[in-house]
Amino acid sequence: MDRSPLDLSSDAARLTAQLVDFPSESGTEKPLADAVEAALRALPHLAVDRHGNTVVARTALGRPERVVLAGHLDTVPIADNVPSRLDADGILWGCGTSDMKSGVAVQLRLAATVPAPNRDLTFVFYDNEEVEAGRNGLGLLAAAHPDWLAGDFAVLLEPSEGQVEGGCQGTLRVQLRTAGERAHSARSWLGANAIHAAAPILARLAGYEPRRPVIDGLEYREGLNAVGIEGGVAGNVIPDACTVTVNFRYAPDRTEDDALAHVRKVFADCGVQEFVVTDQSGGALPGLGHPAAAAFVEAVGGTPRPKYGWTDVSRFSALGVPAVNYGPGNPHLAHKRDEHVDTALILAAEERLRAWLTA
Repeated sequence: MDRSPLDLSSDAARLTAQLVDFPSESGTEKPLADAVEAALRALPHLAVDRHGNTVVARTALGRPERVVLAGHLDTVPIADNVPSRLDADGILWGCGTSDMKSGVAVQLRLAATVPAPNRDLTFVFYDNEEVEAGRNGLGLLAAAHPDWLAGDFAVLLEPSEGQVEGGCQGTLRVQLRTAGERAHSARSWLGANAIHAAAPILARLAGYEPRRPVIDGLEYREGLNAVGIEGGVAGNVIPDACTVTVNFRYAPDRTEDDALAHVRKVFADCGVQEFVVTDQSGGALPGLGHPAAAAFVEAVGGTPRPKYGWTDVSRFSALGVPAVNYGPGNPHLAHKRDEHVDTALILAAEERLRAWLTA
């Protein structure tokens, strides 16, 4: 794997390939964070700070507005898709190409090539976005050094195919546990099967009709799905416990409390013995009517779309900083074995953002 110093003089497409060839699954980002820090400290117009494996670089030009450009360094587990591979038609393949090392490459290029922007800039490169919220580097930074994230507007370079995506949906994960009584499977009538007891939960999920609310002109699509099931003791034992893990992706017009109450109501009569929340992060309303967001949309063009997944736009919203998602990757390819990105979109995103920051 390539762990040579990052070359910020190369174009964003080549830099993306170098980042992909620098493995950084969640929890293993330190070598890449070290390389990012070293590359940024070589730029005299930036002040660089670090908290854990999150690197922050800022200009201090006294501009009337400050913009934060943020992206995560980590990827989901590699699936035989590193090192990167570039096709003749300009498609770059590899883990993280879309989510979101192409966006990180654009950040690094802008940090290196726009020394005197029309707005003061803060670049944030953080760890552990692809795992539970408690480990998220941006969240830890917000708790330890909220002043490092101060700004008038923020852009998360999450994959959006070069289109502005407003807000983000919330995510809630719960474990629904059923109970039974162990017995020998040859005398099953002496026990109670906890896996069978989970049938009403699965039936409720199969028949669930998710909402599709329209918020600020953007249609969000909710989803309530089983993402895991665990049960069983041995091949000759009636199981006395079963756990169904459910993920609720909810529109940003619901609060975290609203989402939790809704899921409790859905499964209220399904024989759930224990309801355990394992992870929750609230959504963020689009906020496209904010002057800074409206100006950004006008500058980069296109028709805004809703962000169906959760992103750290939510964290900026909680800090009072309006934010949007805008990056070159394709969100539909995120986390896939055949993840790839069109290098033309990487170069276009870099040029549009450069034009916005230098106009």
